Order: sequence, then structure tokens, then C-alpha cells
Amino acid sequence: MKKILLLLCAAVVLAGCAGTGEKKPVETAYWPSLPESPKLQFLMSITTEEDIGGSASSGGLKEWLVGGRQAKKMIARPQDIGSSKGRIYILDRTFRKILFIDLAKKTLNQIEDQKEGTIGDPMGLWVSEDDVKYVADTGRKQILVFDKDNQFVRAYGETDQFDRPADVAAYKDKLYVVEFKKSVVQVVDMASGKTIQTIGKPGNEDGDFNRPTHVIVDREGNIYVNDSFNFRIQKFDPSGKYLKQYGYQGDTLGGFARPKGIDVDHDGFVYAVDGAFENAQIFDQKSTDLLLFFGGYGPHTGSMYLPSGLHLDYDNVDYFKQYVDPNFKVDYLVYVGNLLGDHKVNIYGFGNWIGKPLPPVEIKPMAAESTKQGGLGSAVEPNKEEGANIK
Repeated sequence: MKKILLLLCAAVVLAGCAGTGEKKPVETAYWPSLPESPKLQFLMSITTEEDIGGSASSGGLKEWLVGGRQAKKMIARPQDIGSSKGRIYILDRTFRKILFIDLAKKTLNQIEDQKEGTIGDPMGLWVSEDDVKYVADTGRKQILVFDKDNQFVRAYGETDQFDRPADVAAYKDKLYVVEFKKSVVQVVDMASGKTIQTIGKPGNEDGDFNRPTHVIVDREGNIYVNDSFNFRIQKFDPSGKYLKQYGYQGDTLGGFARPKGIDVDHDGFVYAVDGAFENAQIFDQKSTDLLLFFGGYGPHTGSMYLPSGLHLDYDNVDYFKQYVDPNFKVDYLVYVGNLLGDHKVNIYGFGNWIGKPLPPVEIKPMAAESTKQGGLGSAVEPNKEEGANIK
């Protein structure tokens, strides 16, 4: 009897230790997987304020947004993502707010409504290097601007100027606004607010669009547009001249079924996430060939679940160095927002293996494989939120 009591007491003690809030180490995953020399490491995911080290009792997101009982501050449905030094911004489709993580303070908050600056139905987000936020608001049919202190500055969009702005990007003195229904990109002069150029037209030829959803501008002013219903990413030069495309309709590697968020790194590698394959693909700037894909649906570490937003961040690597393998050096971070599942914002590190040389492996052509094969990609599935998002 004494032995049984001792065992029960031990079980209670162990249960108490398990409930102290200590987190299990994050399981490591690489792409390509070892023993190949990896280029990406999964670091962690963020869903609640506690995931970034915040206090569990620091106040509730529900209370702070709609009133009522206290709850954990959390991310619900991350549609788009941006960043500045020390901050990560998340456009949340459930709360219809711009949430932001202060990495130094380890807090999760929101940009507050400010009369003329009240956000209606946000769909796209762009954060400039000087921490100015541009929000494509389909409800207001405008582009809203917030400064580095998250104070409302102005709204772009005169009567009937925009129909359904799905995304926005800023470069120097211009805004690039994706029109989902009109299937064009409007170029807006920042000073006057007037549309000074229109890129593209409805269609499926080079330079045409069919329901575009995302836009990115690189450091040279080149424009990249997710031409979603044509299943491709199109690149234009700063004048709006068509240059090339990445991807095509198909379920083989390099193809798209439901392309979503896009970004471009400093070396010109093009990233695109796919909501159906639930992975992200990286394309070569010059050849447009597929270089690597990562993520995928399933229970494995670093998987995705209806991903939407994708963003690259060079400024905040140091905040995540505790998660980086000592044998791996991270050059920049890759954020992917998952609309469903328990892990809302996945964080990966792109870089190089700096440990001992790995044994050589046989390299097989990627183009011959299907996104349905292996643990990194998944078959096309019915849209889990059909009609819920245009992006």
C-alpha cells in the first residue's frame, strides 16, 4: 500500500512539474533534409503572446477587441505579414485588425481605430523600411497609411478610384495597388493620390491578369504580381513593362494550384506560397526554375495549413538566434501565415550549413516530381474556406 501511495505522490509531483509552463524544445526540420546541405531551417511558430515570451496574464485579445471575458492574446487568421526593426505586423482577417508583435517587449497588440483611420475590411499589408504601414482595405475601397508610431496619416482612394483593392506595395513616391475584380495594377502618385498609370488588363496573355491578389516591389523597383487565376507570378520592370513569369497551372513542382503570398529576397530569389499544395516554392530570378520547396501539409515539423501570407525579414534575425542550430547560419527570416491550424505564423531561417561537411548525395531533377509526393508537398484539396478570402 505504501508503494502505491509513493507512486501516486510521484505521479502528482511529475504532473505538477509538467504544468509549470516550461516549453518543450522546438523540433528541428531542414529543407533540403539532411544529409543534403540545407538552406532552410524551421525555427518556431507564433500563435499567442506566450509564444514570444509574453505573460499569460497580460490581458486578453478578445477583451481588447470586442469586450467581455479575458482571454489569451492570440493570432486568429493571418492573411498578410510585414515587418520592421523589432516588430512583426500581422493582418488578421478574423479580427479585421493589424496586429503587431514587439519583439523586444515580447508583447502582442493591435493598431487602434482612429476615427478617419478606422480599418474596415483589410486584405493586404505593406510595411516600409521606415516602419510606415500601408493597408489595402476592401471595405473602405481605400489604402490606409499609418506612421512608425501606428498613428493614422492619410487614406488614398477618391470616389470610385478603387473597386476592390486586394494588396498594396510602396516604392519611392509611388503606390502599386492590386485591383482584384478589375484585374489590373494601379500606380498611384503618393503626393497627389492620383492614378498615373495602369499596368495590365484582363486576360491570359503575357502582362495580362486574371484576379491578381498580391504585389511586391524589389529594391530596384521591379514589380511582381500574383496573377492567381492564371496560376503564375509575373514580373514587370519599374516602367511597367512585362519581363517574365514564374510558375504555371499544374500539380508538378514549379506549378501552382492556388498561389498566395509572394516576396523576393535581396539576391532576387522569388518566393510564392500555395494554399492548395500548402507549401512555399523558391524560384531562380534569371532562369525562373524552381530551386527549392518547403512546408507541406501534415503533422511534421514546419508544416503549413492553408497558408496565405509570406514575408521575408532581414532585420530581426537576432531575436530568433536561440532557435538556430549552431551548425546553421541564418541570413534572413521567412514568415508564413496559416489561416487554419494551431500554428498561425511559422518562422523559418534561410541560410547555409556551417558545420562539418555533409556526405554527398545523389541529386534528382525536381521538375519530374509531383507536389503530391513526399512529406514536403501535398495533393490539391478542396478549398477549406471557399469564398472566405480573395487572397
